[in-house]
Amino acid sequence: MPLPKPGSEAGAAALDRIVRRPADAVLSFDFDGTLAAIVPDPSDARSYPGVTAELSRLAPLVGRLVVITGRPAAVAVEYGGFADIANILVLGHYGLERWEDGHVTAPDPPAGVGLVREELPELLRRSGAHDGTRIEDKGRSLAVHTRNAADPDAALEALRIPLAALAQRAGLTVEPGRRVIELRPAGMDKGSALAGVVADAGADPAVLYTGDDLGDIAAFETVERLRGRGVPGVTVCSGSDEVEGLSDRADLVVDGPQGVAELLAALRAAIAGRD
Repeated sequence: MPLPKPGSEAGAAALDRIVRRPADAVLSFDFDGTLAAIVPDPSDARSYPGVTAELSRLAPLVGRLVVITGRPAAVAVEYGGFADIANILVLGHYGLERWEDGHVTAPDPPAGVGLVREELPELLRRSGAHDGTRIEDKGRSLAVHTRNAADPDAALEALRIPLAALAQRAGLTVEPGRRVIELRPAGMDKGSALAGVVADAGADPAVLYTGDDLGDIAAFETVERLRGRGVPGVTVCSGSDEVEGLSDRADLVVDGPQGVAELLAALRAAIAGRD
């Protein structure tokens, strides 16, 4: 399969640079909806077929592989099958956690997370949350999913204001997503996490970031800022019919996690055949 061509000149130039100089490249990815399909129960998510194998093949060819996710880092490693991949960094909780070489480092969670954990069930009861609404406790944050409600979008909309009020009282920030609202610590997002990785990568990197949801906009913005400073960068959207806006900002849109798996294979083949 040929390597797809980004729609922008900047994106096309960055992808060409990655192929020509892979040892300088930082390839970064969201997990859910990008490397793994969205599923009704988040605990059932696993890497899309072929993704882990292609990442393993790419790892020795490129400067750095990075997964940046809202999940706990160790969970993403387990669900993604990343533990045996050399040269991969997994940043969990939007960058607050760092998994590398089998070890996780992270600060203590703020007290507000405990407040949300205590009050969230009663808040959902008082708010008349739709049947099928569920809480996901991520340890350092909590998320409310409405994907399994009869009307997921209406269920989510009914909870936006009360969840925002709870987050404000707890000193947390609200992270909207695909039929989910997460209450998490402030001060870090996927854009900041990506910027830190690029800063550590050396003097002359090229960057690819692939995501699928509203939380990935911050990483897209980081790529755009880096391009303004002369760093080659390309943004890729793992497309779906659930989120609008991200695809309009992407240099390249692929067909969900299957398209991401195909992109990884095509990129690996292009790098291997560059000579």
